[in-house]
Amino acid sequence: MTDLLLPQFRAVILCGGSGSRLWPLSRETLPKQFICLNDSYSLLQNTLRRLTSANADNRPILVCNDSHRYVAAEQAHDIGVRSLELILEPCARNTAPAIAAAALRAMETDSDAVLLVMPSDHVLEDGEALRKAFAAAYIQAGNGAVVTFGVAPTAPQTGYGYIQAGEPVEGPEGARRIRRFVEKPSAELAKHLLDEGGYYWNSGMFAFRADVYLAELERHAPAMLAAVRNAIATGKGDHSLFQLDPASYAACPSDSIDYAVMEHAEDAVVIPLNCAWSDVGTWDSVWGIATKCADGNAVQGDVLMEDSRNCLVHATHRMVASIGLDDIVVIETADAILVMHKSKSQDIKGLVERFKVLHRTEIMHHRQVQRPWGWYDSVDRGERYQIKRITVKPGGRLSSQMHHHRAEHWVVVSGTARIYNGDKQYLLTENQSTFIPLGEVHSLENPGKIPLDIIEIQSGAYLGEDDIVRFQDVYGRV
Repeated sequence: MTDLLLPQFRAVILCGGSGSRLWPLSRETLPKQFICLNDSYSLLQNTLRRLTSANADNRPILVCNDSHRYVAAEQAHDIGVRSLELILEPCARNTAPAIAAAALRAMETDSDAVLLVMPSDHVLEDGEALRKAFAAAYIQAGNGAVVTFGVAPTAPQTGYGYIQAGEPVEGPEGARRIRRFVEKPSAELAKHLLDEGGYYWNSGMFAFRADVYLAELERHAPAMLAAVRNAIATGKGDHSLFQLDPASYAACPSDSIDYAVMEHAEDAVVIPLNCAWSDVGTWDSVWGIATKCADGNAVQGDVLMEDSRNCLVHATHRMVASIGLDDIVVIETADAILVMHKSKSQDIKGLVERFKVLHRTEIMHHRQVQRPWGWYDSVDRGERYQIKRITVKPGGRLSSQMHHHRAEHWVVVSGTARIYNGDKQYLLTENQSTFIPLGEVHSLENPGKIPLDIIEIQSGAYLGEDDIVRFQDVYGRV
C-alpha cells in the first residue's frame, strides 16, 4: 500500500456556516468555525492542521463570507498557513455553488486538480486511520469517482444524514458504491438503519477531480454552474483573494452538494472513516466530545460544581458555580448566559429566530467585536453615552470616517496613537487624550511596535454602529 501515501490534494475548506445552535458562543460575526471548543485552536485552525494528514499541497482554498475574510486570514496566518486562496461569497448559496467556485478557480492553475472538500467546523480525530482514508479517496477520485466519507454510527442520531453502502469497488480496501442517501431520519428510522447495518453518517467531506465535479454539475444543475461561471467571470481579485460578483452569485440557485450532485452521480463511492468524528452542531454534541470528570461534567473556565452530573459548563468572563444539576448546559459570555437541559440543544435555533424578531444584537456579535485592525469591547453603555476599550494592532488603522450623531473622546492607555482630526495630525502617548467633535472627519492608527490601547467615550443622541460614514479604508470597507 506504499502508493497510498503519495496523493497531492488541492484542499477546499468551506467556511460559510453560521453555527446558530451554539449560541451564545457562536455569533453571526464570529460563528463556530472561528471559536475554540475542545482545545486552544479554533475549529478552522484544526481543519487546516489536518491537511498534513491529507498530504494536500500548501495552497488551500477557503470559501467564506466576505465579512469573515479578516478573521479567517488571521487565524490561518497564526498557525503558519501563509499561502491561502480566499474566495469570498457575497451571500450564502449552500455547498454546491461554493464548491463549484473553488473547482473553477483551481482549474485555472491546474486542469488535473483533485479536490479534498472539508467543512471548517467539524471535529475529526487525526491519525493513521484518517491518512489511509484520505489516500484511498485520492485513488478513487483520480479514477473519476465522486467520493464521500462515511462515519460508522455509534447511536441512532437524528441530526445527521445517512449513506447506505453497496458493493465493494476495485481499489483500496473499504471503498464501496453508494446505494442511497437518507436525509436526517426520525428516531425510529435511525434505530432501524443501525439495526439493519451497512449505513454510515454523512460526514460532509468529499473528494473528486475538479473537472469531474463540474461535469456532474453541468449534467444535473446547469443553471447553477452557469451562474457560478458568471460570478467568477465578472468577479475581481487574484489567487490570494477573489470576490465573486454579488449580482451574479445572488442569481445562483441555492442547493447542497448532496442534492445537486451526489444523489445523481453514477460513479459515487463512500470511504469508511474509522476515527472519531462530530459536526459539533449542538451543545450536547460538544459535551459528547469533551473531556469529563468522574461525574460526567465537562467544564471550561472558572467553574465550581457541587452535586452535579453530566453537565456542560463553559465560563468565559465570570466564575460559574452550580449545585444539584443534572444534564444541564450553562454557557456564560460577557453579555449573555444560556441555561438549558441538554435534551433541548436542537431548540436553540428557534430561540435565535425569536432574537431576530426582537432585534437583539446579542445574536450578531459578542461584546468584544473583532475588526481587521484589532478589536473593541463595549465596556458600558447608558442614555446618550457609550464607553469602549479599543485595541489596535501594530500597523493597524481605523478608517477615515465621520459621525452624524456622536462626538468622541479618546484616552490613550498604552502605546502610541497617530491621530487624524480634521486637518490636524498629531501623536498621543500614554495618559494623553483628544476630542473628536460631532461631524468631524477623523482617523486613528498605531505606528508603533506594540498594541495600542485606548478608551473611547462616545456621547450623543444616537450611538449605533451604522452611524459611520467611511471616506477611506485600507481594508476596503468603504
